This record gives sequence, structure tokens and C-alpha cells, in this order.
Amino acid sequence: MSHAHIRGITAAVLAAIAGAGCASQGTMQTAPAPAKGGPAESSAIAQAHADSIRHPYTAADVKFMQGMIGHHGQAIVMAGWAPTHDASPSLQTLASRIINSQQDEIATMQHWLADRRQTVPDPHAPMTMMMNGVQQEMLMPGMLTKDQMAQLDHAKGDEFDRLFLTFMIQHHRGAVSMVHDLFESQGAAQDELVFKFASDVNVDQTTEIARMERMLAIETLGSGSP
Repeated sequence: MSHAHIRGITAAVLAAIAGAGCASQGTMQTAPAPAKGGPAESSAIAQAHADSIRHPYTAADVKFMQGMIGHHGQAIVMAGWAPTHDASPSLQTLASRIINSQQDEIATMQHWLADRRQTVPDPHAPMTMMMNGVQQEMLMPGMLTKDQMAQLDHAKGDEFDRLFLTFMIQHHRGAVSMVHDLFESQGAAQDELVFKFASDVNVDQTTEIARMERMLAIETLGSGSP
């Protein structure tokens, strides 16, 4: 084979390699990487946010939050009667504290339920459930019956103080039992907000029960003095 022929073959091979490189480079240029911050990334972020809202919570968490809204709603009604029913200054202070704290907690529970597309009950509407095909009013643990609410509403002064403390102790104990039931439910209270809220209810209302028991003891002793 002549030197001229060898040089021709070499030139042809080099030309072919160069052409393949150009073709490869052209292919890479026509397939740009996805831009950051584009629709795909925004969709992924939105999905992650939605997942964080949907999980992890259980039916027991939803039931607890819905039930506690109505439970708090009745306590606010009871506490709201203190100024108009001649309650003592110390009881009016307690009632005001109950209203302020439980109104804020109702808002927290409503937002939690709404974010998860769950039914948000009216705090002042009676909770109902179907039993044997008939819709009946349902009271959460510790909540006052209609007769008890009427009895409290008709009381004034010292009698109102005694009834309020007696009934609110009952009411708070019911809330504490709801927390215990939640914590005993399989998989419940794993959501950070539900756990913190339920824990706060347990501590705050247990503390208020002790305070009201002391107030009731003083009230009872005072009423028995000559």
C-alpha cells in the first residue's frame, strides 16, 4: 500500500470521528436540563406541602378536634354569663381567662380542620349523630345537659358561683378524659399540632380544676358561716 493511500484512509477516519463529535455535541445542545424554579419544581413543592397537611393524622384526631370545638363553645357560653349573673370578682376573672384562652384554641382547631378539608363545626351549634335512623344531640364528655345549663342561667350571685364552679369542674374533667381517649387511640396524636394542643389542654384544664376546687371549698365554707 502506498504512503498516499495510507494518508487518505487516515484522513477519512479522522473526518468521521470529527463528524461524530459534532453530531454528539449538537444532540446535547438540543436537550437542555430542566430549569430550576419551573412549573415542574413548583408542582413538586406544592405536592410536598399537601402531603405534609394530609399526613400523619387519623380519624381519632379529627373527631377529637371537632368534638373539642363544641366542648369549648359551651364553656365560653357558661363563662360569658359571669358578668350578667352577679358573679364574684374572682370568678369573673376566671371566666374571662377561660373565654380568652378557649376562643384562641377554637380558632386553632378550626384552621387545622379546614386545612385538611374536614368538617368544621359551629362551636355554638349542638353536635348531632344518627342513632337508629334518628338524628340526636350528642354531648361530649363533661358537657352540661340542657337542664344544667338552664339551672346555671337562672342562678345569681353566690348560687351562680357555686354552680359555675361545680359544673365547670365537671366540664374540665370531661375535656381531660377526651385527651386521654385520644392518646389511647392507635396511631393518634402523631400530628405535631394535635399532640401539642391536646397536651396543653390536659395540663391547663387539670390546673384549672385544682384552682376551681379551692375556690369552691372557700365558697362553700363562706356560705356556711354565721
